[in-house]
Amino acid sequence: MARLLPQGADKRTVDLVRSRPDAIATVDHQERLWRRVYPPTGREGLPPVAFVFADTTEAKVANTIAVLEEAGRRYWAPRRYDTYERGITALDYGQAVPVVVTTLEQLQEHGADGPVWRRLGRKSEQTLTAALDNPDGDALYRHQIARADERAAQRRAAEREAQRRCAAGAGRSSPTSAGRRPPRAAVPGRPGT
Repeated sequence: MARLLPQGADKRTVDLVRSRPDAIATVDHQERLWRRVYPPTGREGLPPVAFVFADTTEAKVANTIAVLEEAGRRYWAPRRYDTYERGITALDYGQAVPVVVTTLEQLQEHGADGPVWRRLGRKSEQTLTAALDNPDGDALYRHQIARADERAAQRRAAEREAQRRCAAGAGRSSPTSAGRRPPRAAVPGRPGT
């Protein structure tokens, strides 16, 4: 559903998506069918998927989660932002499907609002809200871009100041030659020049 367009979508967009399977990634989330079904959550990414395992062993659950992580990585894993700025560690969850897993036993013991949910790609259990959050996503990206812009502005200001000092220093004469005449060239036959 997250990759579907609603009825009445722009013909050009529909043709583009039909001609190239990866073209849906360029379509804004607001223009997709799922946004008309689910209200906005304030989180980037697609609607979450939850797996609740019941009546099974821990080994089977661990194996199933490992298979889900490996086989579905291209769907749930965030991507790096396309940026030339160095030092940007934020991730783009815009096309990622948040997948959370738990067991029925954990839900019965701790409740759905307890730290029983594990999001694929993460190591430990969290509350559902924490598991669905993307602390290394858009908010971190905006923060890191702002800091990079601030550092670039400081660097430009320092360069301008250095250029200003060089230009001011070039107009003055040096203190060793100030107030002196230039040395005369030696004239043949004239002593002591």
